This record gives sequence, C-alpha cells and structure tokens, in this order.
Amino acid sequence: MPKLNLTRRQFLKTSGASLFLAGLPLPGFTKDKPPGTISVIMLEGGMDGLAAVPPIGDPDLSRMRKGLVPDNYLKLNSLFALHPSFQYFGGLMAKNNASIVHATNFPYTLRSHFEGQNLMQGGGLSPFSESTGWLGRALDLAMLPGRSLSLDMPLLLRGTDKNDNFYPASVRSSSKLSTQLIDMISMAHSKEGASVFNKVSQKSTQKDSIVPRDPASLAKYAGKAMSQEGGPLSSVIKVTQFDTHASQGANENGYHGRQMTLIDDIIAGYREGLGDAWDRSIILTLTEFGRTVKINGTWGTDHGYGSAGLLAGGSITKSRVISEWPGLAERDLFQKRDVMSTIDYRSVCAACIENALGLDHDLIADKVFFTPKLPRVYDYIFS
Repeated sequence: MPKLNLTRRQFLKTSGASLFLAGLPLPGFTKDKPPGTISVIMLEGGMDGLAAVPPIGDPDLSRMRKGLVPDNYLKLNSLFALHPSFQYFGGLMAKNNASIVHATNFPYTLRSHFEGQNLMQGGGLSPFSESTGWLGRALDLAMLPGRSLSLDMPLLLRGTDKNDNFYPASVRSSSKLSTQLIDMISMAHSKEGASVFNKVSQKSTQKDSIVPRDPASLAKYAGKAMSQEGGPLSSVIKVTQFDTHASQGANENGYHGRQMTLIDDIIAGYREGLGDAWDRSIILTLTEFGRTVKINGTWGTDHGYGSAGLLAGGSITKSRVISEWPGLAERDLFQKRDVMSTIDYRSVCAACIENALGLDHDLIADKVFFTPKLPRVYDYIFS
C-alpha cells in the first residue's frame, strides 16, 4: 500500500473536533464577574503521558520504551522533556505561561474507554454515577449557564437547565435561511414546545453560524468569544483518536505525534483568539487514562493508568513540572505495567475552577467532586 504523507496543515484540516461554550454571566445572579476563564481540551482515547512528557532522567525509560522515545525532544529539566510536537506549548513554558502535571489521573484503574471517559467528564465517585459533569456543576455554583457549539452537550458541561446547544453550519449563505416554516411549527405547539422552536429559529439566522471545524480554528473562535464583554467564561474542545494500539510512532511525524500537534495548535488558537483576555485564562487537557509503559507487539501501547496533564494560560505565572514521580522500574508500576498515578487530577481541575470562577476549594471539593478531603494543589499551579 502507498504511504500517506500529510503536512501539518493538511492534517489539521482533516482532523475533526467539537466545541462547546458555556458560562454566560447573568445580571442579578452574580454580584461580581468571575475572575477568569476556563477551557478544557478533552483527548479521547488515552493520551500517552510518557510520549508527551518523557521522563528522560529515569534510567528505565529507554529500557522499557526503546523505539518510542523521540529523538529531538525539548529538554525541560534533568528529569523531564517535552515531545517535539509541542513547539508552541514549549514556548509558553519558556514564557512562564504553561505547566505540566505528570503521573496523574482521575481515580479510575479499569482501563475501559466508556467508563474512563464518563468518569473524567462526570467527576463522580464511580463511572455512570452522575448525570451532570464536574464543570457543569461548577458553573451551576457560579450561577452561569452554558451553550454547546455542537449537536450534543457533553456530560462535562451538563448541570443547568439553562444550557443550550448550537451546531454551526459550513454551507454558504446558511445564516440567511428563511425561518417561516419553523415559525409556523412553533405557533402550533404549546408554550414549552414553542420555546424550543423559537430557539431553533434564532440560531438558524445567527451571523456567526459559519465556523471552520478544524480544532485550531474552533479554539480561535472560542477564544474570541470568551474575550468579549459578557461572553462565555468556559469552553470545551473534544478531540478523538488518541487510542494507539499499533504503529504509535516516536517523533512528530508519527501518529501519536500528529495527535499531539493538534493539542499544540489548539492551545495556539486559544492564545490568538483570547487576545488580552489571555492574562485571566486557564486551559487544561483531560484524558481518560494513559498508556502502558512497555511497547506491545505491534509497536503501539495499550490502555494504562497514569498520564500527564498540560496546563496553559496567562493565569500561570511560573512554569513547572508538577509531579511526585513514582519511577518506571517494574516494582514501581501500577500492576507491573502502568505509570502509577500519584496526583489526583480532580485536584488539578478543582484548582483551575477556583482560579477561573472564584469558588472556594472546600465548596468545589464537596459539591463538584463529592470528596470533601480532596487535596488542594492551587499553590503549586498558580503561585
């Protein structure tokens, strides 16, 4: 079979993503505007934290992963490096506007995509235990409704009945549609039903209804929306296909490397779109689990446990790699195969909520994550 060679620009154009906006300030609900914005990049499939942030100073890395360590990594310190796909993110670290949390995950160890994705969005104590998401509950506490720029509202943002969704068209002149039929249907329904069709009518004629759907463009659009006075305070971008059981590749032109390029370009898109609002922003990645330490028989990796979380934004004023590194010796691995998670990623999410929405950590721990004794890691990230 012929090889398929994609340029960075071609790859971005062919990689789909979904955008969800939330948190429109309502006069009378909150006395003061929340201090910042919070954006989540959901990476479905399980991002390989050892590939994204290889622990080059761990003597067991090359022994356990020969063939998956990138040749031209970006050295961060004596222990950690950054994958070469993260050129922009690396620049933000140099400017003290980005940090990394390594050996981290939600408290989930069973390696099921469905359960792991549900738990990372729901933020409950077990998979499928919540019908709302942790970010949606946080927005509820801050009394901020949401809006989804896609066909569905992700579990992560569900929380208030004021949430709404919107899927932008990519058809020329689609924002000039006639709504006569929709209006006629609306008149034939009850008050509750009519309100639904009225929303459809309004959304069908919005000026911003044509939006490119590649990840970087969606991030730029989201950043611009959040930078506006009275605009949304939260956004979620979902990117799929991080499941690399075969031919994962080590460098930026490998499959997983190209996926990490998407993350890098999404962060760059946010930075461009946010403009001056960058100074009060925080962006974090979210993935259901990491990958196995050892390479499998098809030069890929399987579902694991601990991974890495990437944080960026002007709210960060000192770059760090935050980790209680467990080591890669077999005795230090989870079930002798996975990176051990030593930092509860819910604590990282709680710190980002505290920074962006101004909510108290104890309130977040209790009402958002249902874990009153959840450790507070705010000072490690934002001081």
